Amino acid sequence: MRETRLYHRRVIPSHVQPWDRCDPRRLRRVRGVLTDIDDTLTTDGTLTMGAVAAIAALRAAGLPVIAVTGRPMGWSVPVVETTTLSAVVAENGAVALRADEDDGVAIEYFQDEAVRVANAARLREVAACILAEVPAATLARDSAGRVTDIAIDHAEFAHLDGAAIAKVVALMREAGMNATVSSIHINGWFGDHTKLTGARWIVQRLLGRDLDAERADWVCVGDSTNDEPMFAAFPLSVGVANIVDFADRLARWPGYVTTLDRGRGFVEVAEALLAARSR
Repeated sequence: MRETRLYHRRVIPSHVQPWDRCDPRRLRRVRGVLTDIDDTLTTDGTLTMGAVAAIAALRAAGLPVIAVTGRPMGWSVPVVETTTLSAVVAENGAVALRADEDDGVAIEYFQDEAVRVANAARLREVAACILAEVPAATLARDSAGRVTDIAIDHAEFAHLDGAAIAKVVALMREAGMNATVSSIHINGWFGDHTKLTGARWIVQRLLGRDLDAERADWVCVGDSTNDEPMFAAFPLSVGVANIVDFADRLARWPGYVTTLDRGRGFVEVAEALLAARSR
């Protein structure tokens, strides 16, 4: 049996190390940061001054910070406009947003318009089916800004228990959708894009670089099961402390866990990176 230890009152695998044990020599080689938004950058639904300052400090130090989120395109536009994030990849890899040269927001889609139009009707059908078959289910309040997926609220403004969450995921997958669970929503979409493919895409478009060739030199930060593909892909993967809320559901853990939770945990990640670069 794998050895485990108690951490923040939850049991996590022993191979997951505290973030402050990461070798600063390794951190000095880091070339960029990929991060989730909800409950990773945000605290109680708000992007705090500490997290905003951490993003700005990383960028000033030459480290691009790219958010990769399940949030919708419409919700992500003001995030790009009001932060120094290098880009936001929204809707689990389907939409990329970045500031353009005219102080606007440039938006690109992973799928072409014909595919998006064809999928829209299918998305509405699956959403109607879920609302009919899972009585407590409600669409996420940010649904009006969604272009390529649907989202069911399970913890932001509504609450679904584990059985209801599992039922929603099953209905999405039965319809041929990808489905993933974040700290607040259950997202479903048609297509083979993911957070990881979206990260590859934006690093190439934004920086002209091959993310796969640089995986050892990027940090990815997340907080829940929908970040598992990212955790699996990057040796320097970090869960903010509230990832322990998903301890019984994670199949793939990050390599490290911060002491602090949510946006405070992201600041902890940033401080270690900046300290390593200053040496």
